[in-house]
Amino acid sequence: MDWQLVFRLVATAAFAYLLGGIPWALIIGKRFYGIDLRTKGSGNLGATNVLRVLGAKAAAATFALDVAKGAAAVGFAVLLLPAAQFPLAQEWGMIVATMAAILGHSYSPYIAFKGGKGVATAAGAVLVLTPYPWPVLLLTWLLVIVLFRIVSLGSVVIAVEYPLLCLLFYPGNWPILGFAVVAATLVVWRHRANIARIVRGQEPRVSFKDRGNAARSKGRS
Repeated sequence: MDWQLVFRLVATAAFAYLLGGIPWALIIGKRFYGIDLRTKGSGNLGATNVLRVLGAKAAAATFALDVAKGAAAVGFAVLLLPAAQFPLAQEWGMIVATMAAILGHSYSPYIAFKGGKGVATAAGAVLVLTPYPWPVLLLTWLLVIVLFRIVSLGSVVIAVEYPLLCLLFYPGNWPILGFAVVAATLVVWRHRANIARIVRGQEPRVSFKDRGNAARSKGRS
């Protein structure tokens, strides 16, 4: 057994999980608005709930930071498992890092293993792991939100779309295809309550007005 490889894979998973677990929505809400988002809106620590409660600026910052931590987690795997030294293991390391970052965001070790749904973090990780489907996923997500103004619907649609795109862009790459199915299943499962509300016509629609000033004033009152 190559213990050096095992150590690097474990280190990759641990780093990605701890990085993915950083709850940016909670940090931004508390630091800049004096609001604990776990007690507001849906209680979910993701950019969508930030948008509903704090407004577009806070949501954009949260989304960007969550995407960045996903991308950084997979980038770390690339650095720790260089293709020249580990030609077969690098891709597996990237997959491990992606899953660990998503799990870290969804079940953060910093806040009693609670968190968001992992879509933005997954988007950042997928950008590095499988860049070819990424523009299609982004366009699909934006189109669904513009048409329906339901972020969760966009997230579920691209989760279902992702394995199909991987089949198109990475035919025969079974590790990538297997990961895509597992990741899509996890995202859909995390959105099961949203799906039920969408079916009933009860899922909230987003507004892109900035609520930052009102939320800040209310949080400090």
